[in-house]
Amino acid sequence: MPLEITEELIARQSPEAQTIIHALLAKIQELEGRLNQSPRNSSRPPSTEHPHAKPPRRKAAAKRPPGGQAGHARHVRPLLPPEQCDAVIPLKPTACRRCGRPLAGVDTAPLRHQVWELPEIKPQVVEYQRHRLACACCGDTTCADLPPGVPTGQSGPRLVAFTGLLMAYFRQSKRRTALFLETLLNQPCCPALTVKMQGQVTAALRPAYEELAGALPSQPYLGIDESPTKEAKTKAWLWTFVSRLFTVFAVRGTRAATVLTELLTDTFAGVASCDRAKMYWALGKLQWCWAHLKRDFQALADSEDGVVKRLGHDLLRPTAELFRQWSRCRDGTISRAELKRCLTPVRRVVEGLLLRGAYSGHPRLVGMCRELYAHREWLWTFLDHAVEPTNNASERALRHAVIWRKLSFGTQSQGGSRFVETMLTVIETCRQQSRNVFAYVTEAVQAHFAHQPIPSLLPGV
Repeated sequence: MPLEITEELIARQSPEAQTIIHALLAKIQELEGRLNQSPRNSSRPPSTEHPHAKPPRRKAAAKRPPGGQAGHARHVRPLLPPEQCDAVIPLKPTACRRCGRPLAGVDTAPLRHQVWELPEIKPQVVEYQRHRLACACCGDTTCADLPPGVPTGQSGPRLVAFTGLLMAYFRQSKRRTALFLETLLNQPCCPALTVKMQGQVTAALRPAYEELAGALPSQPYLGIDESPTKEAKTKAWLWTFVSRLFTVFAVRGTRAATVLTELLTDTFAGVASCDRAKMYWALGKLQWCWAHLKRDFQALADSEDGVVKRLGHDLLRPTAELFRQWSRCRDGTISRAELKRCLTPVRRVVEGLLLRGAYSGHPRLVGMCRELYAHREWLWTFLDHAVEPTNNASERALRHAVIWRKLSFGTQSQGGSRFVETMLTVIETCRQQSRNVFAYVTEAVQAHFAHQPIPSLLPGV
């Protein structure tokens, strides 16, 4: 039979033994809490959970079969007009299928069948012959210059832009990028050449990146988040700053508030949506993420301790009501003023529960509840400002970057980090502005080769 450790049993031990037993029990409780962690009650990403370990669905599975259902509208590719086709081949039967006699004439409404095919991919190579001529007067020779915009290397703007996007947008390694260019595009390439083109893309897009980074302090709203990464053999952090119409990424070697001071300076006066990490506190006006809070409350509800479990369930109920009312506001059912009125009683309940936890004397509850109650105004900033109660915007912006990091294991140099932050900034900003990212990067590289200003990504510029 396992020995039950009771307070009576502990009291019979020496003071030194009691101290050791309490420390071990606290450590056991902490480790058991870690074992029970999941993406639903902690900050662990969903990818860390095995698919078979996910909880069962609350709703019964639909009985209908997978795939298209009977009666749904058919989706077909519309036929192109004949004049837009590369070739139109008329096909006429030569003999009757029944009696075999010859056939003649024209069908005014033939059955149209179109086949889409990839053209043969062949690189376009342009040779520039630079003549060197001697002067009949002084004898000096002069060589013709390349036309403006022609690169000194062997890679044109579209090829450089495409290669950069293969690595950044489509998350391919340098070796696989070179293999793709050689195998499918018949473009001679090696990993070293992709590194050279990576540097060209970074240099071309860097002015647009610096312009966006310089506009961060003037934004009225920013969603901020960070994720660990690597630069060579050292730990680094990938920061993201999401405004309404553009996003800026930054790779830095620290998670400290110095990064916020560097990028936001002392002039930032907007609202920052973030988690409860303390380096954000100096920004002043925050909106703490309720999605993070919901997971923290769920962790309390999953506890084996009755006091902790009860407070967790009590906090989850008003949290569910908060998200229900926010959904109604987001879809336009109610206004912001109505949202504030509906959440006034919810706010009183939440703050009363936090006070209960702060004065419960329970070590699991006191610290967290005191911190939340002391900064309770940061829970409700979204009621007075046009921001969301979560930092989902920055979480979504980081998703592509996190997948890329898992495939590439970070960067190997400062140059690689500048490429990552620059390309991620341009890709996400183009998505927010509904721009064609390939067209923009190509235009920027062309301007860079021609020593001209590149197009801006700032709205209204």
